[in-house]
Amino acid sequence: MVEGLTSTIQLVSLAMAVWCMVSAFRDRPMVVPHLVGMGVLWLLTIAQAVVSTVVWAGGDPPAEPATLVGYLATVVLLPPACAVWGFMERSRWGPAVISVACFILPVLMVRLDQIWNPPVV
Repeated sequence: MVEGLTSTIQLVSLAMAVWCMVSAFRDRPMVVPHLVGMGVLWLLTIAQAVVSTVVWAGGDPPAEPATLVGYLATVVLLPPACAVWGFMERSRWGPAVISVACFILPVLMVRLDQIWNPPVV
């Protein structure tokens, strides 16, 4: 896993979460700039999946391969799924859905790192 990319995903995700939460509190629906932000976040998660796959193919296997694949799939599918759901919901709850998803994504990234590099006991 690339630490810089992981940190970037976490920061962008938290920024999107705060931005969408503010929109939800202001009773505003999701707009196109929110979709652009989610698109950027989605591209970052795709890059993380590609980089992880390349590193894995290069001979650095994770400790739990099946769990890693499940988490990678979730990380890649979460932003577009929630963006579609948030855009379809034309009330204040659209940005709230995005905000919740963006708060979940950094936790998933931490878990991916734990799966790739398990702590030594």
